[in-house]
Formats: sequence, structure tokens, C-alpha cells
Amino acid sequence: MLPINIFNNLQPIKKFHLEISKKKAFSVYLKNLSLIHFKNINDYSFHFQKKINCFVGKNGIGKTNILDAIYYLSYGKSYFNPIASQNIQHGTDFFVIDGTFIKDDKEEHIVCSLKKGQKKVLKRNGKNYDRISDHFGLIPLVIISPSDADLITEGSETRRKFIDSVVSQLDSNYLQHLIQYQKLISQRNALLKYFALNHTFDSTTLEVYNEQLTQLAEPIFKKRKEFINDFLPIFNYYHQLITNQRDQVQLNYESQLFEKGMDILFEENLSKDRVLQYTSVGIHKDDLSFELENHPIKKFGSQGQQKSFLIALKLAQFEFLKKQSGVAPILLFDDIFDKLDEDRVRKIIELVHQDTFGQLFISDTHAERTENLLKSIQQDYEIFKIDKERE
Repeated sequence: MLPINIFNNLQPIKKFHLEISKKKAFSVYLKNLSLIHFKNINDYSFHFQKKINCFVGKNGIGKTNILDAIYYLSYGKSYFNPIASQNIQHGTDFFVIDGTFIKDDKEEHIVCSLKKGQKKVLKRNGKNYDRISDHFGLIPLVIISPSDADLITEGSETRRKFIDSVVSQLDSNYLQHLIQYQKLISQRNALLKYFALNHTFDSTTLEVYNEQLTQLAEPIFKKRKEFINDFLPIFNYYHQLITNQRDQVQLNYESQLFEKGMDILFEENLSKDRVLQYTSVGIHKDDLSFELENHPIKKFGSQGQQKSFLIALKLAQFEFLKKQSGVAPILLFDDIFDKLDEDRVRKIIELVHQDTFGQLFISDTHAERTENLLKSIQQDYEIFKIDKERE
């Protein structure tokens, strides 16, 4: 696979900083939120500040679940648990997440609910969505969480989902192409298994899938290349800012389609696919490699270096979405002090409280530490103390 690779370069980054600092974006913020039977939260309601909101309390008390509920209203699913029924509080048979957003000075009332044994329902201003994917991109949002470490430690699927999540918020056609591609790959895999089980083979039927997949793969591949080219300088800028230019990092896009088209890949790997009984080539094998000084950050990066890399990645996601859509996303920062010293956290807070950012939600285990940090910046904030008695 041939990668796209752009290295840190200080001069273009200074120029880029001037461009992003002057860009005015429309605002979107969450005005209020109500939760019923969501995870470990029985019944809870909030009214939020437009700028900074903090949830503080002991581990396991529900701070992350509140952030996940906000994420749910943006993406129509949980960031932490994709099995929707497992997000229902134990001992109950449904959950409801109800939020009112202000976007471009207009109210957007979003409700997501699920009852055991039934289909999840997502409503916008009282009207049901036929497809939850149609909601994608309405409420731009970025989450930064300790679980982002999966982007480094897990397989390529996790990193592909990162790319697809960002691009899909801006391009509904890309999302539909992706959904159709994944559906066809599943069907092609089922056909290959059928051939093996029944000791038969039909090249004509397989060729139909190959042609359809090739037509879908090319625009997806093109869009991913464009995304990486635009995303890399933003990522480099934020990483240098967070780390004071201490480390040189690389973010490489890897795809088999840099070398050959899908039709040729299918032809060359037909025998292999028949033996494996699944599709071994294509854009569903694309990956991102994360490197520190030209070595895998997974093996050679400290916890702090990996954390800085991931935060830069997510802040770049924020800036990319804002730049492309003209709307500053909501930013969720779960367990902000995880694996970072206080000086670095202060630098990040000073960065994200600027006017180029919008509404910010933070969770932390120490109320005093959080409040002392926020007092040092000139922004309105609200601290919500989460405890069992109120859940």
C-alpha cells in the first residue's frame, strides 16, 4: 500500500493558524438535556451554559454517560456501546434522551428513545426519521475520551470508522455510498461461502458484485484521499501546539487502491478469496498508520505521547468540520486529566476556550482541580456535581 505522508513544517503552520483564527463560524449549542433510564442514570435534567460545562464526581458515578447521551443526540448511537439495548438502565425496559439545541438561532429539539424489543426511534422537532443516517451531520460534535486509545491499539476498522465518521458528517452521498458498499461486501462474502459449501462457482454472478463494488469504491477512495490531504496540516498544527514542537509525528493513509483499481484487485485475488471465503481486497481494508519519528506510535510512544497524538487528532477533526461546514461543533472532553499533566491540560483549555471554539463539556473526578483551572480563563462556566443521591 502506498501512503500519503505529510511531515511537520513550522512555516505553513504559522500561516494556517492565521487563517483559522480569523474564521467566523455559526454556533450550535445544547441548551438543555433530560435523561430517563439511560445507562446508570435514572432521571436527570440539565440547563447548560453556552460556553463551558463541567461534570465532576467520583469514577463510575455517571459523568461519562452524560457525555455519551449528548453524543447520542448528535450521532443517533452511543460512542461507547454500539448495542443499543445495553444502554437501557438495569431493571427498566426503555430509555429516553431529550435535548434542545440552538443552531443558527433556531431551536432543534432532538429525542432519541428505545424500548426493549422495539426499534430505536429518533425524532427531530417531533418528526420521526425514516433513516437515522439522515440525521447525521445536523448537530456537529467531537468527543475526546480515554477510549480513543482504541484508535492506536485496535485494528484498521477502528481507524477507518474515524475517517468515515468525519467525512459522513459533511457528505451524505459519501455515507450512502459507504452503506451500499458494506452491504454489497456482505453479499459477496455470503456468495463466496455458498460456492465453497456447495462446491460450485458462478463467475457471472460474482462479476455483477465486482462491478458494483468497483463503481462505489472509486468515489469513496477519492473522498478519503481528499480528506487526508486537507486534514494533515490541521493535525500537524495542533500537535505542535500541544507538544511545543517536541515530537515529529506522521499520519499516513494506506490503501490498496493507490497501486491498482478494484477490478484488477478482484481479478488477481479471486483464487485467494475463494479459499478464504471472504473479500480480501478493497477499500474496506484501508488503514491509517500513526507514527512517532517514523516508528509506530503504538510500540514506541509513551502514554503521554499517545494521548497528545489523539487529542491533536480530535482537535483537528473539530477544526476540519468547522472549516468545511461553517459551524463550530460541540466538543466533549471526557476525563480531561487522563495521562496528561496539569500544564498540558491548561494549554488545551486555554486553546479550546477561544472564540474559534464553541460549546465545551468536560468531565473530571476532582471538582476543586477543575474549578481552579477554569478560574484562570475569562469564560462563563458551570460545574455540575454528579452524585448517587441525584441519580
